[in-house]
Amino acid sequence: MFSYLIRLTMCVMFICAIGISRPAYANVSMLDNFDYAHPAFKNSMPFATVHLVIQVSQDDPALWNLALNNAQNVQDYFGAQKVQVVVVAYGPGLKMLIAGSPVAERLATLDQEGVEFDACHVTMLGIERATGHLPVLVPSAVIVPGGIVRIMQLESHGFEYIKP
Repeated sequence: MFSYLIRLTMCVMFICAIGISRPAYANVSMLDNFDYAHPAFKNSMPFATVHLVIQVSQDDPALWNLALNNAQNVQDYFGAQKVQVVVVAYGPGLKMLIAGSPVAERLATLDQEGVEFDACHVTMLGIERATGHLPVLVPSAVIVPGGIVRIMQLESHGFEYIKP
């Protein structure tokens, strides 16, 4: 009986170790399947003829709102189905995508309209080193390996770039 309990305990510890060896994300993640040559997206936009990437790299809610206004204005002008908008947040700008941010409701609304919000995993790891835990992101955030790399990828595939 004692050896059975030891084996059971070891099995449980092994299963737990496997389960915690990689962080579990509630968000969509591109960490395992990022391919620079073939961009992937959370929202399929098959009829988009205009492609835009917006950089957010500052901890300033006024600039966050400006970036979101830019995304909304572009959608209003071209039509939500004709434009693909990706907002990439990294560095201090990642705070825009952290749960409870001042723009969280706007993010949810624009996500429903097809705007993608990408969160830099490099920045997330920096936050983890500083605080001891990964930041909790808004549900609409997509985790990408690196914000700069994602912007470079999208630009190399024809996306127009703006930084408000």
